[in-house]
Amino acid sequence: MNKKVLFIGGSPCSGKSTVAERISKEYGAYYFKVDDFLDKFTHSAAKKGYPACKNSVTMTPDEIWMREPLIQCEDEFLIYDEISELVFEYLEKIDADFIVTEGAAYTPNVMVKYGKKEYISIIPTPDFQISHYKEREWVPYILEGCSDKQQAFYNWMERDILFAKQVKAECEENAVPCIVNDGTRTQDEMFSIVKELFNLK
Repeated sequence: MNKKVLFIGGSPCSGKSTVAERISKEYGAYYFKVDDFLDKFTHSAAKKGYPACKNSVTMTPDEIWMREPLIQCEDEFLIYDEISELVFEYLEKIDADFIVTEGAAYTPNVMVKYGKKEYISIIPTPDFQISHYKEREWVPYILEGCSDKQQAFYNWMERDILFAKQVKAECEENAVPCIVNDGTRTQDEMFSIVKELFNLK
């Protein structure tokens, strides 16, 4: 099957899901959200012996979130690199000729390595990121078991700020379109920008 696949990468809480869902709705594309399968991919990669994934599945909440944000960020990129082959294998098995897929796992360097062309990134400004994380009801569940939830949340936010900076740098290095979402554009405006980048009529 000759599939058309649109990839949206970037940082969490940047508006990727909103745009992808709208493409799916308006163009009839199959929507695949990597985050919904992240645990599955990570555990599968761990079973293959991939070191970053293997380490991550055995860590306690404090071991994950009380680390230096830079170390967390570096690990995140390693994990996404290790699971990438599993993500693309899964995409190949989806019975649809038009797919829109999004997730932080689609880092620019991963996409260049696999030769994926129809790809953009969306990253948030720090203020936009933090304000939207605070609205997510699942955040406390992620930090469950941490000895200092306030510090853990701070570390998490710093990790993702660093992640966004690295994604932007990789986009610039590889000439990949990168939209910075500071919250001043409407959802319609964001959607119009993405449509133009993907050449959707």
